[in-house]
Amino acid sequence: MDKINVIAVVGPTASGKTALGIELAKIYNGEVISADSMQVYKGMDIATAKPAEEEMDGIPHHLLGFLDKNQSFSVADYTALAKEKISDIAGRGKQPIIVGGTGLYITSLLENISFPEIKRDDSLRKSLETEAAEKGNEELFKRLVKCDPETASELHPNNLVRVIRAIEVYELTGRKISELKAESRKYETPYKTAFIGLNFSDRQKLYERINMRVDLMIKAGLEREARDVYESGEMKTAANAIGYKEFIPYFKGECGFEECIDKIKQETRRYAKRQLTWFRKNAEIKWLMLDEFDNKEKILNFCKKYIAKLFSL
Repeated sequence: MDKINVIAVVGPTASGKTALGIELAKIYNGEVISADSMQVYKGMDIATAKPAEEEMDGIPHHLLGFLDKNQSFSVADYTALAKEKISDIAGRGKQPIIVGGTGLYITSLLENISFPEIKRDDSLRKSLETEAAEKGNEELFKRLVKCDPETASELHPNNLVRVIRAIEVYELTGRKISELKAESRKYETPYKTAFIGLNFSDRQKLYERINMRVDLMIKAGLEREARDVYESGEMKTAANAIGYKEFIPYFKGECGFEECIDKIKQETRRYAKRQLTWFRKNAEIKWLMLDEFDNKEKILNFCKKYIAKLFSL
């Protein structure tokens, strides 16, 4: 089977994945497929750092801002759509480039993981949602830690949709999602992937970038975006995106503005650590330590050499 060459730019939030993906698309006549579980939603642009039209610089981007905020969207949904996009892009003689930080999406897509169909139980979900509302997300998260610690290690307690789904799967099947995922790798992947991972030798530099980006988000109107989502009552999905839930105490008059900003920065740094933990499991990733390069040209040359070697260009 002839495999489709795919470039994947992965890594923690605020590491510069979007910019590098666009530069590589220019070099390889490519199109970008987003791998971000929150950027799929409309109207959640600032908090999710969705690239603006001018930032895309004429490069086609796919799977951005096409869902209403009240629509559910699973890993299986993502892989089905992304596979279609890869085939379409490659079929037109262009280079598919996956860019994002949602590790589960990227792994499931590029390792060709198929998930068994497990029906949903709406009454169980409602019960779990009520439990979270009454006792807090942390308490529900503790249930997941007990029944499926491996999945819990990959999720934030506020990622309520995925926490509830993991508990639901366990309650309905008696088995962990992580077990089902391990068993589902039945088929050889149709892709040959050049994984490029972005990181920093000095972790503090990544954290500085995160703090700076949050400050830029505030200037761009994050508070207004969060308030619009909050007042629309569409927080079920939005609560999973860092930058919204942290504002709720402020909107309720329970804390100050600066306290909210500090909380967003803290949660984003924690999220970056979880992303790195996930991606480090993938031995195929070629890590690019950005603070070891002093200009963009050297970074691109690093990528080009790796891609040429892997794809025998």
